[in-house]
Amino acid sequence: MPPADRPESSRLVEADAIEIWIARWLRVPIKALIQRYGCDARRLYEVWWGERFPASRAKAEAQFKACYPSLADRTSFGYRRIPRARPGDEQLGFFD
Repeated sequence: MPPADRPESSRLVEADAIEIWIARWLRVPIKALIQRYGCDARRLYEVWWGERFPASRAKAEAQFKACYPSLADRTSFGYRRIPRARPGDEQLGFFD
């Protein structure tokens, strides 16, 4: 839904989550998605991590393959979360 048609305090719904997945695979910048949906970037990551609308990825994949068949074979439909763990204490020994 375009920003002008969305209510001021709208929440993401499953249809939005499907569009967010498709936009990710089409490499739409996160900043554009934030502006389009009027939400914080954390809401987008909740969709991508499967915390909200976990079934949306499979639905989006089917819709993407139907709408963009020429891109389907070149698109990775996964989302790999990169852990941001703090290095262990044993790494400090490298600088002694």
